[in-house]
Amino acid sequence: GIAGCHGGMCDAFRNDTEWQFMTGGQWVAHPGNDGTRYKVEIIPSSSPITDGLTDFYVESEQYYMHVDPAVEVLATTRFPTFDYYHSSNKAVDMPVAWTKYWGKGRVFYSSLGHHDDVFDKYPTAEILMERGLLWAAGEKL
Repeated sequence: GIAGCHGGMCDAFRNDTEWQFMTGGQWVAHPGNDGTRYKVEIIPSSSPITDGLTDFYVESEQYYMHVDPAVEVLATTRFPTFDYYHSSNKAVDMPVAWTKYWGKGRVFYSSLGHHDDVFDKYPTAEILMERGLLWAAGEKL
C-alpha cells in the first residue's frame, strides 16, 4: 500500500496521470491561502480509520482537489467562496481524507499537513494520519 499527505502525495508528479489515478486526487488550488481556519468533518463510515473520531478545526491551507469518484471519503471540508477567479462559484464540500484500492494495494490520503506541526497542534489530524498509514500498510486496526 501507499499513504501520504498534502502536496507530498497529491501535488507530486503533476504530469503523471497514472500517479494521480493511483493516489485518488490532484491538488489544484488553495483559495484563502495559508492561515485559513476551517472545519474538518468526519464522515460516518465503517472505516476503522475514523472510528471514534469527531469533527475538528484546523488553521492551515485548505486544499481544493480534483478527486477520483471511486475513493471512499473519510473526511470533508466546506469550501467557502473567496475573492479570486472562482468567487462566482458556490460553496462546495471537498474531500480531505480518503481511501481507495490500487490493484491489491491500499491507498490512503489526507490533504492536511501543510506545516509539519499540524499533527502536533491538532491531535485528531495526527490520529487520522497514523491510522491511515497503518491501514495502507495492511495492519488490522
